Amino acid sequence: MQGTIDGFSYGAVTPVAAFLMACLGAALGLRCTNRSLRTERSFKAGWLALGATSIGSGIWTMHFIAMMGFSVDGVSIGYDMPITFASLGVAVAMVGVGIFIVGYRGATRMALVTGGTITGLGVATMHYLGMAGMRLDGQFEYDTFTVALSVVIAVVAATTALWAAVSVHGFLPSLGASVVMGVAVSGMHYTGMAALSVHLHPDAVAGDGSSAPLVPLLIGPACFLILAAVVVMFDPLMVMGTPDWDDPGAPGGAGRKPGIPAQRQVPRFGTHADPASFHSRPRDPAPPGEW
Repeated sequence: MQGTIDGFSYGAVTPVAAFLMACLGAALGLRCTNRSLRTERSFKAGWLALGATSIGSGIWTMHFIAMMGFSVDGVSIGYDMPITFASLGVAVAMVGVGIFIVGYRGATRMALVTGGTITGLGVATMHYLGMAGMRLDGQFEYDTFTVALSVVIAVVAATTALWAAVSVHGFLPSLGASVVMGVAVSGMHYTGMAALSVHLHPDAVAGDGSSAPLVPLLIGPACFLILAAVVVMFDPLMVMGTPDWDDPGAPGGAGRKPGIPAQRQVPRFGTHADPASFHSRPRDPAPPGEW
């Protein structure tokens, strides 16, 4: 028997909330990736890891907020916890691989294609693994073409987002890029859901069509995103950038290849004990008779 699917049980509330979470995760991840390009090599991995976890958590939270509005008429829906949390781990791990490739290789064509493909496949894998964790008296079936379209959307969105992370500088442009990624991730999710049909078992136990409570599952990732947002807000370089980042005349400015951090300016004279003694002009010549 064909099950009647409703993906918007709460109207526009769940799609809008899911979209905002996708944008938040994308914004934090892109800013952290951009920040990694302007930091010491020893701290680069930390910023990239924070960015990957932010994007993965944002996408996972977006998925399950959207699934709050999913119901199948006549049966109750539950979730397998190990598979559900495994989808979160897969999302963070695969997004991390893509971000680390671009973070260390820069905005080269090969790095963007490779990193974007891996990241996009991670987003799609998270979605369909999360769907595999659903439990109901029925069987899921997917339309192959629509599933393939959702994967393509995920890969294109991820590649575009990674390009923006290393090529678009400034708070407002990065914010715009995160909105674009939020739209793409939400589009991928609902495209994947459009590919779904449910065939109920003949002996299916009647239910009210509701889903198991998902709010407790979302508390951890949501708290992490809040903490990541605090880190971003309290790092001036994350919001304001460096003064010479977009200055063509500055050393390592606009003439630098995309994705390559500016070189640190090391003073030629002075001591760390007396910062005021640092200066870049040559010393005055010694008076005659002095060495």
